[in-house]
Amino acid sequence: MSAGETPPARGVEADERGRRYGTIVVVGGGCYGSYYVRQLARAREHGALGWERLVVVDRDRGCRVATEPPDGSARHDAEVVVSEWTPFFGEYLAVACGEGHQRDAIVPSPLMPNLMLDWLVARARERWPERVVETRAVGEVPGVPWQRASPDGSHYVSFAEWMCPINCIEPARCPETRGPRSWSLPPAVREFVAAEQARGRPLFGPAIFHCRHRAFGVGMVDTADVVAGDRLVRDAGTPGAADVLVGTTSHCHGALGIVGIGG
Repeated sequence: MSAGETPPARGVEADERGRRYGTIVVVGGGCYGSYYVRQLARAREHGALGWERLVVVDRDRGCRVATEPPDGSARHDAEVVVSEWTPFFGEYLAVACGEGHQRDAIVPSPLMPNLMLDWLVARARERWPERVVETRAVGEVPGVPWQRASPDGSHYVSFAEWMCPINCIEPARCPETRGPRSWSLPPAVREFVAAEQARGRPLFGPAIFHCRHRAFGVGMVDTADVVAGDRLVRDAGTPGAADVLVGTTSHCHGALGIVGIGG
């Protein structure tokens, strides 16, 4: 850094500093959601980012975000939307497909189901009501040490074989190994799809929703990426039967699944 340059605020990616969002949607208003809301408020106070609307989605009208006072001087002006997550995203993302939501972002919960995959499946069923649309198993992804298949078709993967802190920002040097973080799931998943295609598997994608650290320990998925994933599924499935790999990932952890579209 040359003399006279201003260093980025603590915990802020240099290329994200001062970014202004349209709507930020936080999934859940409990312990995780309230932590993210507090951190977002602190990030705004430090000039790390801003927003036009901050929405917290929780089915409990008395969730922690709705009932606890703002932390210290950091005021968050969050709006609590009382709803189950699935119907909320069904409406929100359908609107995002037709309007300008390029500056929106979603803050996922560590404990949420594979909501973006579920939405893509629901969208495909609406688009092709006469065709069978289902979630299909991914199978093992080579080179990823921790993997678990779920009965709902989701495949959970992680490069971490240890317990990570909830506020880890996945820096270039891993705080657990104390060495360089030489792994990243988005390119690993892309390599997996390319290898499957080379073996003759008719697999499209992947549609990757990368949860990137934005400020003060808060990771976000860009809404525009989810909308682009819907277009990918549409384009792959329009000519006929198709399997599209979908993943919501950070560098270290992810949930994968396949949107299977019948002919």
